[in-house]
Amino acid sequence: MFNFKHAKKSIELIEAFLTLMDEGCLIFKDGVKNYLFGNRSSFEDNLKTLANIASEADIKKREIENILYTQSLMPELRADILKLLEELNNILELAKANLFEFDVEVPFIPSELNQDLTKLTELSVLSIDSLIPATRVFFRDPESVKEHLHRVYLYEKETDKLALSIKRRVFQDMPNIKLSEKIHLRYFTLHIELLSDKAQDAADVLSIMAIKRSI
Repeated sequence: MFNFKHAKKSIELIEAFLTLMDEGCLIFKDGVKNYLFGNRSSFEDNLKTLANIASEADIKKREIENILYTQSLMPELRADILKLLEELNNILELAKANLFEFDVEVPFIPSELNQDLTKLTELSVLSIDSLIPATRVFFRDPESVKEHLHRVYLYEKETDKLALSIKRRVFQDMPNIKLSEKIHLRYFTLHIELLSDKAQDAADVLSIMAIKRSI
């Protein structure tokens, strides 16, 4: 990409997009924690901030797409880059949608689950945190992408393990909770868990792109 006239601009936009994605995921993590511990005012601030970040990221994504098409940059990888951008944007949109689900549905979450759900959120976001530097390095040194991606898969697996443990605990070890509340808790556990699954999907796309560039 460095050999093309408008390459620098497109890379700067991608870097800005990734920075927004990083900020958005941190806000999501903070938002879940604020909801769990009843910090309503801070939670509402998180909702507004994340919505603004997602909107700005979508604008950046469209700018990148426009440059890639109009300037014919890296035509052999353009479709893959656009697919990766879509996967990354989906992660941010999912984070926003999931946080708003807390606001809309107001799930009852027993305080004894706060620690586990906080940890689950941290693990899921760590999978995304690992994906972002892997994406950055793709444009500088594609051969080193693989060593960055292993963390994405590691955190995705750890997220799945903890999510399963939480669901088992809810259904088997919490007899005082209504079945409807248990189902709701499973639903929101899945919301958080899905972010790491989406990070894994993006990591798969990035891995293939790195192989293509190294051939």
